[in-house]
Amino acid sequence: MPKSNLRTEYQRATLLEEQAGDDPIALFTRWFDDGVHAGGREPNAMTLATVDASGQPSARIVLCKEFGAEGFVFFTNLASHKGRDLADNPKACLLFFWPELERQVRISGSVEPIAASESDSYYAQRPRAARIGAWASPQSEVIADRRALEQRLAEMELRFAEPKDPPRPPNWGGLRLVPAAIEFWQGRPSRLHDRLLYRRLARHWERVRLAP
Repeated sequence: MPKSNLRTEYQRATLLEEQAGDDPIALFTRWFDDGVHAGGREPNAMTLATVDASGQPSARIVLCKEFGAEGFVFFTNLASHKGRDLADNPKACLLFFWPELERQVRISGSVEPIAASESDSYYAQRPRAARIGAWASPQSEVIADRRALEQRLAEMELRFAEPKDPPRPPNWGGLRLVPAAIEFWQGRPSRLHDRLLYRRLARHWERVRLAP
């Protein structure tokens, strides 16, 4: 089949104003729970789009580990490509996509570090191998080959041999995107999709409908 003929007719649900309500975080919570119950793999996966100091955009998948009225939290090596991008330009966009539900949510805003104590708490919950891996990987840097990474891992495993508990690396931590705008997209037939955009004003959210 030609790639140009690959298409899906979206018809699972609607997104009307009376369904959505005035609080985008409450709506996102319902949609996120639906995504979890839909059985798709990693419903907390989200695309993170950043822009570096030269204006070059970049995107990758990260995992949302917490969300609420304050924003959306993910963790990373702060010296990585995305960490450097956000240090230079602390604005970003997130995109959640749940194909089983024919839904996506786009969130844009500013990014700030979470408290060190919060990063410590989450890091301590990670599997031991993942904690050591955070020390072993110079994320986004050029390395000679896979063997070099495995050698580095072996060194860190020796350094943090049990019963030592690896501490959180100083360049690893959590970031929170504080949303300024949240757009909800529900697939509809004939590409006439539902799109509701919430924009943060001084003390409340403004909701508008966008043409598909």
